[in-house]
Amino acid sequence: MLVISESLARELVSVEDAIREVERTFAAMARGEARNYPVVREAIGYRDAVYGVKSGGDVEAPLLGLKAGGYWPHNAGKGLGNHQSSTLLFDPETGRATALVSANYLTGIRTGAASAIATRYLSREEASIVGIIGTGVQAEYQLRATMAVRRVERVHAWDPSEQSLANFRETVAGLGLECITEPACEAVAREADILITATPSRRALVEQGWVRPGTHISAMGCDTRGKQELDPQLVAASALFADEAEQSISIGEFQHAYASGLITGESLRGSIGQVIAGHCDGRRNANEITIFDGTGVALQDLVVAALAVRLAKEHGHGVSVDY
Repeated sequence: MLVISESLARELVSVEDAIREVERTFAAMARGEARNYPVVREAIGYRDAVYGVKSGGDVEAPLLGLKAGGYWPHNAGKGLGNHQSSTLLFDPETGRATALVSANYLTGIRTGAASAIATRYLSREEASIVGIIGTGVQAEYQLRATMAVRRVERVHAWDPSEQSLANFRETVAGLGLECITEPACEAVAREADILITATPSRRALVEQGWVRPGTHISAMGCDTRGKQELDPQLVAASALFADEAEQSISIGEFQHAYASGLITGESLRGSIGQVIAGHCDGRRNANEITIFDGTGVALQDLVVAALAVRLAKEHGHGVSVDY
């Protein structure tokens, strides 16, 4: 078995790599070649942690594996990130485990990649003002990935933590961009051509009346029952896309509009994979508000981990152990 550490994963896989691999797997999902299996996600009743397992397979690649881990909210005091996860890959021919890959960085980068892919296909080509609600660790991944697909001119940001905002403003300045930190979510939403939400919120942070016609929204924080970032009325009035439709209406951002009867499963125009594969329309006109619900699927994790493994083997990196 090949073991790839967190630091090595960071060295091996770039933002551009992640965007390329995730886009391919979204298209493979739409063609029926790749499939995500049912998600396990539970509050474990210890240290306020949430633990989950996501798994899937691609018969064409071929690729098989799982990512396990979750959210430990008290890790900051221990000098650790709150999100902790690992990916285990298997040989589809024999079922033998072949690689263990640290997935903290890779989870961040594949999430940014999914959002950027949606931005590439759903936002207006001239969109250049990015609004980010939630400036934690994920925000930098989101911005760097967005910069890979659009010419970003300015960033507006909000977070409840002044320290988080200050840190993010410094990061954005290091990327050569202007960052305007706003006192409220409303100000961010009103300015943005591309609006990204990346929070653990359990209440709507963005209301329908704040969003301008033609805006693209990537809702990236909602991956559990009860989480919420967008007003259900906003969801119901927009063109809707998901990484995986069933997951979106059960644990994703669209769960609230769905539960209240404002939308049905047929309200979703399609998956982002269907847009990529040409199976459904993306944005239909310049005034549409488009929303991508990025709940996160196993295949995103598996393809970036598999890429890390391939690159590690090519360059003689990683630790090989008997298993």
